[in-house]
Amino acid sequence: MARFDKQGSKRAASRARRPNSILGFWQIFLTGMLVLLSAVAVLQYRWTNEASSAHEMRIGAELESLMMKWHSDLYGEFSAICAAIQVGPDSGARDTWEDYLARYVEWNYALPHESQPYIYRNPDLVGEVYIWETIQQAKPRLFWLNLDNRRIEPIVPPTEFSTLLERLRVNSASLSMALRAWRLPGQSNDREINTYFPSAPIASGSNIVPGWQFDENVPAIVHPIFHREAEKSLNSESPVDWIIVTLDMNVLRKRVLPELSGRYFGGLEGLEYKVALVRTGSNPGTIYSSDADFGLEQSGSADSTMNLFGIAPQRTGSPQSPKHNGPSLRRAEWHSLTAPYWFPVIQYDATPDSWLLQLRHRAGPLQLTLARIRRNNLALGFVVLLLLVLSISVLTVAGYRAQHFAKLQMDFVASVSHELRTPLTAIFSAGENIKDGVIQNETDLAEYGSIFMSQSRQLMNHVDRILTFASIRSGKDRYSLRPLEVGDILDRVRRDLSALLAEEKCALEETIQPGLPRVMGDLFAVCGCMENLITNAIRYGGADRRVHVSAALLTLTGGEQEVAISVEDHGLGIPASELKHIFAPFYRTPDAVAAQIHGTGLGLSLARHLAEAMGGRLTVASQLGSGSIFTMHLQLAPDQNQQVSTESTEALTR
Repeated sequence: MARFDKQGSKRAASRARRPNSILGFWQIFLTGMLVLLSAVAVLQYRWTNEASSAHEMRIGAELESLMMKWHSDLYGEFSAICAAIQVGPDSGARDTWEDYLARYVEWNYALPHESQPYIYRNPDLVGEVYIWETIQQAKPRLFWLNLDNRRIEPIVPPTEFSTLLERLRVNSASLSMALRAWRLPGQSNDREINTYFPSAPIASGSNIVPGWQFDENVPAIVHPIFHREAEKSLNSESPVDWIIVTLDMNVLRKRVLPELSGRYFGGLEGLEYKVALVRTGSNPGTIYSSDADFGLEQSGSADSTMNLFGIAPQRTGSPQSPKHNGPSLRRAEWHSLTAPYWFPVIQYDATPDSWLLQLRHRAGPLQLTLARIRRNNLALGFVVLLLLVLSISVLTVAGYRAQHFAKLQMDFVASVSHELRTPLTAIFSAGENIKDGVIQNETDLAEYGSIFMSQSRQLMNHVDRILTFASIRSGKDRYSLRPLEVGDILDRVRRDLSALLAEEKCALEETIQPGLPRVMGDLFAVCGCMENLITNAIRYGGADRRVHVSAALLTLTGGEQEVAISVEDHGLGIPASELKHIFAPFYRTPDAVAAQIHGTGLGLSLARHLAEAMGGRLTVASQLGSGSIFTMHLQLAPDQNQQVSTESTEALTR
């Protein structure tokens, strides 16, 4: 017996250590998963930001490319005029004003196949062409190149030309002054002059575009030209006159700009962007807009803006080398672009004048769209991450429960083996004694017969519990509910447990309320539930060998009634922290294991299932050190429920 107690203690200690090792494993596993998920979340966040930035840069690069192509085509419209008139740094040294008129007439009336040297040919974009003669005359004169009569005629300067003509007049003393006529008085920077024109005599073949300057008020492009009667040797200090080419704003607004906008910002359903060309500086306004609600006033809401005429030239290389943001755009740089440098804008105020191309997507600001895409990507990523967390959590809980359940099953197998071995050992010993001739009389035979019966009954009870649990787990348990008398239930339970009560020397006390109505239930199931509760009460009752059974009619809060059959013991009691676990299969409290009280952990689980299968329930109230009360609540039979309700009504009436 001492050996058995020692082995039992070792098994109990081993069972106590196993939960700690399992808990340690799961703590390490969960910590590792938490670290891994945190790393995944950080990487997901960084990846989403990188993807959003790449998407924004791609959109910006595409938008910049379209705007640059739009700008290039508009530049072609302007440069075609310069190329047609052929005014350059050395122009005028050999040409007369009639030469300019002849080239202007030829370009204007040339057939399309004859104008192949010019990529763009829109002569109607030109309003008029003038020559502003400022030298060798007492008073400057303005000449008009009359296209219809093909003559050069003097005219009275229009009022809108007054500011421009005065600026050109005061900068006509030399070519070097004329080339920086666009600057405000007092500004000086000869670097670009030296770049365009060396101090040596001007060589032929220079580029035709440098030297043109733009007046956005007229609007017109102007260029210095040498006087037709000037000496043959010319340089940057030679005086100049001016050629002035005005632009037809109606043609620009109604044909050129709409065509360019449709070409680069249009789709199958029209323009994908709202397009506007606005003028800023001393005389702000909207030059062209594809939509009435988009113009200078909405500049702050534009997705991207491009300065068409660039900034003041600060060059050290070719006059036509563009200054822009480069092929690789940084984030948000595409919101404000600077086009390759064309013509300097003549400044009349400290605020620089410029023409700005503005775009805004019709679906809404691109920045908001990109932010919404980023939020959606983040939300989608974190939803996926959340699903991953939930999946891992479910798998973790399932794994832990499976491991815990496997442990309980192993404990159950060990407990059942021990429970079955005890009566089998007693039966084997009794049979061996009979074989060896120990029995001498009928009294001994009756005693051994009693041993066989009690141990066999114990074996049958264990087997019945295991079979009942197996049928419950497989879903094959079936019950036949019918009205039952409470007295009949208790009589059968008392009869089935009489041998166990006598063997354990335990007294069964009963308190039954008279006149209890019948209940609905299956006799086998109800008795099985009660026998499990009473067997547990005997086993855990401690030194007080009394089990009290009571039955009473209870009225619930809603007015419904039920019969409550309670089993009370005076044993160890159950800690409050263990009450939520005691109905789980195979579970046994640590106190019961430590006290080496035999059991399989199936009794309460089966009792609860049997009670609930009949529409009832099983409750427990326990106080540590004072004992426990298990109560089975059963529904009343339908006829009895109606009868009880009628009697209650009559009692209230009386």
